Parts: sequence; structure tokens; C-alpha cells
Amino acid sequence: MFYFPAEYFLQVYSLPLVAEVKFQNDYFSEYPEQIRVGSDSAAVSYTRKSGYYAIHYNNQTKTVAPGAILQLNGGAMSTTGYTYAVFPGEPNQSEQGKLSPVYTIEPNGSLAVPTGLVFIRFAEGVDVKSQHEAINRAGYEVVESLDYAPHAAWLRAQSGNIVDAIAKISQLEAIPKVENIEPQMLMERGLRLEHE
Repeated sequence: MFYFPAEYFLQVYSLPLVAEVKFQNDYFSEYPEQIRVGSDSAAVSYTRKSGYYAIHYNNQTKTVAPGAILQLNGGAMSTTGYTYAVFPGEPNQSEQGKLSPVYTIEPNGSLAVPTGLVFIRFAEGVDVKSQHEAINRAGYEVVESLDYAPHAAWLRAQSGNIVDAIAKISQLEAIPKVENIEPQMLMERGLRLEHE
């Protein structure tokens, strides 16, 4: 019978070293994977789509940024003051403008870009002006009141960050007499730009 020292046995029969696996950075990890809005019967679900990002240009450019596969809200009809361009791949630090993830709306898979605005509607008879304090405590501010619907308004996060506007929606939902909350998501209208 042969005897081998334990050290030798462990060296010979140990598993080979596994190469270190480095995961690609998730530039938008602070954004939720899914955003679900609306009541159960009429709920809409948005899913964050990896491999795409959007740049929010603070201008009314009529030309599409090089490499963009989609441009949203461009031109004179923009209500947000931004033009949104969707790109494939991952963003880099030299990108100019605000960056955000791209979502798909379920079930049709259309691309959607969050603008940072959130629509809120209270029950009939509840004026948004009477709810300013509750809205501020939730971390939002009123951007635009609607003359034709005093119980509804457009909000943005007090920080001005898109991620905060999306992440704090549950705090808005906790305000009494809120009937509907929905983040503004710009979507394609079936016109995609050709790749060059």
C-alpha cells in the first residue's frame, strides 16, 4: 500500500482555478427593472431593456444624433424641451446630455423612454393646489397644473433626477384620494431610423 502526504493529494486532485468573471457594468442599476402603473384590470407594465440607452438633448435639434436608432419628441412639437435619441449598446462617460435607460411596454415590446415627468390625478373635487404639501413630502413638485382638470397635474422629482421620479412613485400612491399616477414615457410611433 502506498501512502501519499495529504498536501500532495490535494494538489493533484484539486479543481482547476476558475477565471474571474467580470460582469459588464449596469449603468442603470438604480432604475427599476419593471414599472407597473394603473389598476389591476388596466395595468401597464414597462420592462427595462438592456443593451439600449437614451440621451436627452436639451434642445430642439432636427438632425438625428449619429448612431441613433430612434429619435423621439424632436422638433417644434416637443412639450418637454428635450429631444430624445435611443442608441444600441452601453453609454460612455463622454456622452453629452442626460442619460436614461430604455424600457419596453408589454406586451407589444415598443421602446419607451422616461422623461422624468409624472402625471397625477386625484379624485374629482380634490384640487391639486390643496395637495401641494403632500406632494412635496413625497419628494415631488408641481411642474404644470391643468386648467381644464384642477384635480390633475404634471410633477417632477424635487432632485430633478429621472430615477427619483420613477423610484418614488409608491410615495405618491400613498397620498389619500390619488386615483392615477403614471410616469411619462415617450414611445415610438412605428418609424425607426435606418442603420448605416
